[in-house]
Amino acid sequence: MERADVQHQDDAALLAVRGLNKRFGNVVACHDINFELRRGEILGIVGESGSGKTTLLRCMAGQIDPDAGQVVFNSRRHGVKDIFALSEQDRRRISREEWGYVHQNPRDGLRMRVSGGANVAEPLMMNGQRHYGQMRELTLEWFEKVELDIARIDNKPRTFSGGMQQRLQIARNLIHSPSLVFMDEPTGGLDVSVQARLLDLMRLLVRDMGLAAIIVTHDIAVARLLADRLMVMKSGEVVEHGLTDQVLDDPQHGYTQLLVSSVLQI
Repeated sequence: MERADVQHQDDAALLAVRGLNKRFGNVVACHDINFELRRGEILGIVGESGSGKTTLLRCMAGQIDPDAGQVVFNSRRHGVKDIFALSEQDRRRISREEWGYVHQNPRDGLRMRVSGGANVAEPLMMNGQRHYGQMRELTLEWFEKVELDIARIDNKPRTFSGGMQQRLQIARNLIHSPSLVFMDEPTGGLDVSVQARLLDLMRLLVRDMGLAAIIVTHDIAVARLLADRLMVMKSGEVVEHGLTDQVLDDPQHGYTQLLVSSVLQI
């Protein structure tokens, strides 16, 4: 199917990935990946390091080009389009207006030299808001939503703990009400107690806002808590895909069985 030939298709899907392939030299990172994501749905992608899950996430987010296949997004501005058929400018606009991207290391998703409040408010400015008082008020609201002390709104992110930085990054990515959020190991590297509180927060925010989200993780517990559906990847391929409880309680593929039983350390 030609990339331009997607205008009136996948009306029910917010995102559709079709036949996506990506190689790095002789390494197959993604091979023939196909799935759809609907509004309000949370998809978890699990697998060991090197399974291709982060490469897949970055292709879907338009950060790297696939070798073949389509990433079709039902955009408010452009309608149903393969994002790689759009201009670089339009793709950046979708990323800015309609998506969020939460990095594993919050320092990759924050500007460390400006205040926490400026970090959270920046997406509003990038999308055309100019009223300082309204932006600060909304930023304060989001500090409270992610359980950050509003008295620290003018503090630099480097003065925050790792868990607080991740909360700051989440606020920055949700304040502009995106329709789709990509999350790459959002609780990786955090203490277990901090992880638990952050996961509860993420679950509440995503559900309350009716967002669609794609969460890459190696942690089965994270996937069980957050995801409606689960894709299991190994060596660049999807080896199992289904409802989260179904996949984890009755895994069919041998690799999934190893993950669930924790025989395979990841």
